[in-house]
Amino acid sequence: MMITMENTPHVGHRLRPLVWGGSAGLLLLPAVAMQFTSEVQWDAFDFLVMGGMLLAVCLAYEVAVRLARSNVYLVGAAIAVGASFLTVWANLAVGIIGSENNPVNDLFFGVIAVALVGAVLSRLRPRGLAWAMVATAVAQVAACLYAWLGGHGQVFVFTAVMCALWLTAAQLFRNSASA
Repeated sequence: MMITMENTPHVGHRLRPLVWGGSAGLLLLPAVAMQFTSEVQWDAFDFLVMGGMLLAVCLAYEVAVRLARSNVYLVGAAIAVGASFLTVWANLAVGIIGSENNPVNDLFFGVIAVALVGAVLSRLRPRGLAWAMVATAVAQVAACLYAWLGGHGQVFVFTAVMCALWLTAAQLFRNSASA
């Protein structure tokens, strides 16, 4: 009998310490870096925002672990949550287009909103999540085109990477639904 990701019990519960511990470690990195360099200057607000973002990732992981019937679903969820986290982090830290204060960057928060609304409407079921991820990829391309055609800048590489992540998550959810 060949063992595949679809027919093995998912490993979500065993990875819990890694997810929560890794998040705590990421939150501690700037505090440690500030002891050795003046180039990292975080204040309490920065730690609160990053802590909130990491908490959201960990809570999303917990939900995915409870809902996952396979590793495929869990990996799809991890990719979708990771793509969302990276988008928000990049947007808040330095901005995707220009600086973090550029109002065009709000479009990329809209992309995350599409993913969240799609997830809620699908009730986190794999087939619905697959469609939500496709819609999110479409929103990602739309944000890129709006920025480019409006003369605000071009983010083709970022868009290609993010679309690859959204569409990979979509395929994994699709595979999970048919397993």
